[in-house]
Amino acid sequence: MTGDQIAVLLADLAIILLLARICGALARKCGQPPVIGEVVAGILLGPTLFGGRLSAFLFPADVRPSLSVLANVGLALFMFMVGLEVDQQKLRGVARVSAGIAVGSLVLPFGLGVLLALFLGRGTAGGPDIGFVLFVGTAMAMTAFPVLARILTDRGMERTLLGGIALSSAAIIDVLAWCMLAAVVAVAGGGFRWQLLALVPYGVLMVWVVRPLLKRWIPRIPADGAARAELVAVGLLGWLLSAAATEWLGLHFIFGAFLFGLLVPRDRGGVFRDELVRRVGPVTTSLFVPVYFVVAGFGVNFAQLGRSGFGEVALILALAIAGKFAGAFVSARVQSLGVRDSLVLGTLMNVRGMTELVVLGVGLQLGVIDGRLYSEMTAMALVTTAMTGPLLSAFGAKRAASLPAQI
Repeated sequence: MTGDQIAVLLADLAIILLLARICGALARKCGQPPVIGEVVAGILLGPTLFGGRLSAFLFPADVRPSLSVLANVGLALFMFMVGLEVDQQKLRGVARVSAGIAVGSLVLPFGLGVLLALFLGRGTAGGPDIGFVLFVGTAMAMTAFPVLARILTDRGMERTLLGGIALSSAAIIDVLAWCMLAAVVAVAGGGFRWQLLALVPYGVLMVWVVRPLLKRWIPRIPADGAARAELVAVGLLGWLLSAAATEWLGLHFIFGAFLFGLLVPRDRGGVFRDELVRRVGPVTTSLFVPVYFVVAGFGVNFAQLGRSGFGEVALILALAIAGKFAGAFVSARVQSLGVRDSLVLGTLMNVRGMTELVVLGVGLQLGVIDGRLYSEMTAMALVTTAMTGPLLSAFGAKRAASLPAQI
């Protein structure tokens, strides 16, 4: 890169950081999670306004490849943080109830997504591609665990019975949905058999070799500043190698990043995990994730959807909301939860947030979906996330009793 390009890149990063902070603060004042404002900022900087002239001026073509690299780093870090935030210990107390709700709010949306894909691809010669059908089903089934956790924390519900069930259900959905997406990526890449077979020794290595080694090594590290820095360095090294491994397998680096975060042991009171979250989390959410939003916003163009496009958005929204809400509500009622609690859980499972954008970005990158459907489903992700707060208030979701030991 030339000196001028470096200067423009640094200035662009400053613009992204400033807009992310402003839009995130505005979203919070409106009762929305900051991620909504940050996503909207990315979309507004894209081709939706002024035909892309604003984004072309602020983010020249010769700088965008560097922004894309930083966006991919941010995406990998985000998925690593998602894996870190899934606490397996909390799943044990509400495992039975959460598993039932997770299955209900995963299977029904997936089925409706498959029907949606068949409808959208009805004009394709020979019918829609199997990879496209499975991808849309998977995208409709996602729940944004990180955004849901922030919403529960902001409302003081993270230590309530309902909050614990919601977090555990979302964690189960996340793990299952990412596994489903890995299979879809393998199908779309044309290497279904060998890629999935390669995942077996990779998973065995991570679970039965890497994790035990970390569990033995962590307790030996002194609790001083230099040693804590060493913990972070080891965590980042494992994150990079795991992400590189799944990318080399042809699946996508996000799966390796997520799996390593998921397998990070919680020994010594969670020192390893807490140190990674404390040191890596702020720069990830403050800089790298907003860069990803802006780059993702370059692919969103609401101005070109037209009447038929907004009709498809309405259909996607209706199926997305109905699938998650009905699946979670019925499952909760079967588990003997009350009507109000079931309504709250149905609302929480509809949160999609950035997780949905990550999935859509993978589909766009692989050519499974086009820019039009990417824009339409991005609108769905924004609406389903934005409606969560008002619906929770309408259903009277308030702080309840603390989590019991067992359910």
